[in-house]
Amino acid sequence: MSVASKRVASKPPFRADQVGSLLRPAELHAARAKFKRGELTREALTAVEDKCIREAVAQQERVGIQAVTDGEFRRDWWHVDFLAGFGGVETRPDPGVAAFQGIKNDDMPPIMFVGSKLRRTKPVFVDHFKFLKSVTKNTPKMTIPAPAMLHHRGGRNSVSTTAYPDMAEFWDDVGRAYQEEIGDLVAAGCNYLQIDDTSYSMLCDEKFRAMTVTRGDNPSALVHTYAAAINKALTGRPAGLNVTMHTCRGNFMSSWVASGGYDTVAEAVFNEVKVDGFFLEYDSDRAGGFEPLRFMPRDKKVVLGLVTSKSPVLESKDLLKRRIEEAAKYVPLENLCLSPQCGFASTHHGNKLTAEDQWKKLQLIVEVADEVWG
Repeated sequence: MSVASKRVASKPPFRADQVGSLLRPAELHAARAKFKRGELTREALTAVEDKCIREAVAQQERVGIQAVTDGEFRRDWWHVDFLAGFGGVETRPDPGVAAFQGIKNDDMPPIMFVGSKLRRTKPVFVDHFKFLKSVTKNTPKMTIPAPAMLHHRGGRNSVSTTAYPDMAEFWDDVGRAYQEEIGDLVAAGCNYLQIDDTSYSMLCDEKFRAMTVTRGDNPSALVHTYAAAINKALTGRPAGLNVTMHTCRGNFMSSWVASGGYDTVAEAVFNEVKVDGFFLEYDSDRAGGFEPLRFMPRDKKVVLGLVTSKSPVLESKDLLKRRIEEAAKYVPLENLCLSPQCGFASTHHGNKLTAEDQWKKLQLIVEVADEVWG
């Protein structure tokens, strides 16, 4: 592949990008533990979070990442903290839906349950974004879970039949709550929003598809339902808001849930979800080949998640370049970008690598992107 200078991506997603979460520093782990034991005030915890976020932002800028995040340092879980911020949403122990490989049931992330009418009663992550924007010179990137995360792990059992005898009303309320939150994020200056939706990667897995059938759902129909939910959430978005969607097959303490290529969902997802680009997991053979990328519209970007966040092993530049070249058979090179396959700490536990490993991987992504696209 020629490494001659190509047109550098001037707006998100960037040639060298990231999914979002970062390993929590020991100082932050300790502060959160003290807060949960009642030994630290909310104000004191926030001060520690602010300090750690400033340091993480500075390191991202030093590495050369254009899209800077807060590392999700104010969250325990990539999705729960946001969704539980809506009125009507509660959490329950996982009934065994998310079978992460090698993880004890007691460690499983909680499952969402909508017990009453869902409403946005207050801003959820708007203050998180405002602080991030105030401490970076680069593009502040906000990540939020997709609407599907309220439904896909439990299906209809995740939503009260008393509150919502009609699921159409449920999806309308979800869409309205997201529109209000996104509107306030944009008003605060957000122009790069990432929607994290693991439901699509789970729907690539035959075991999960079979499970959805057992509970009474049609997995093929869910692909369209979840696409419509994202589109409803983005209704009325301003032209200046760049939106991407990320999907992976599970990322919890370096473990995973699902396997299977994108073949079963690619055509519908890539064409129906109204986003500007897709962050796609491609760091292992569990994700299948690049062939499903043939369904990608020419006006959308593909961020190849070729660098694993699950292992400290550093990928070789030659391998990454060969993989980019393979993907370019299906998507024009100018429409491709590079990132880790997921965040480094989708939950507060973090994956099984060190902060030094994390920064080396992000540095590698920046260097490879410079060599491939100029």
